[in-house]
Amino acid sequence: MMRLVQLSAVFAMLSMLAVGGGTSVLPEMQHMTVHVFPWLTDKQFRDIYSLGQVAPGPNGLMVMVIGYRLAGAAGAAVVGASFFLPSCLIALAANRVWKHYEGSPWQVSLQRGLAPVAVGLMFSGTYSIACLSLIDWLTVSIASVVFALLLWRHMNPAAIVLLGGLAYMLIPR
Repeated sequence: MMRLVQLSAVFAMLSMLAVGGGTSVLPEMQHMTVHVFPWLTDKQFRDIYSLGQVAPGPNGLMVMVIGYRLAGAAGAAVVGASFFLPSCLIALAANRVWKHYEGSPWQVSLQRGLAPVAVGLMFSGTYSIACLSLIDWLTVSIASVVFALLLWRHMNPAAIVLLGGLAYMLIPR
């Protein structure tokens, strides 16, 4: 029961920090679930994140996999509600206030001020996952090729992820 309370507290707090989407809280999620509460190893966190990326649907559902891994179906339910409900309620309230003050000069200022915060938090999440995932010459090489392909060619990211995973499995180390 205590673990469910801890899971709820951690993921509700992460929900409040998720400015710009779930990627923005990845570094803190990894820190909380691996270092503060040693529920997962870095490898387990990376594997759960990878599963969330390749599974259909929103990748934020990976939090429920963490909850399931730690406390079964009850853990998945508690983590899902704790992670999605607070930010959903905040978004609903913010939308009502936003509509009420539509056209106000502070609205444009707030948008312009929050945009770099959201981009910075998403970059931080990407950096955090890269630090966990780029573990040898092969992963760095595959990531570099994928980055170059996405930068210079308009290609389906799902196909590139699939090809990168296939390359990782087939290239001897």
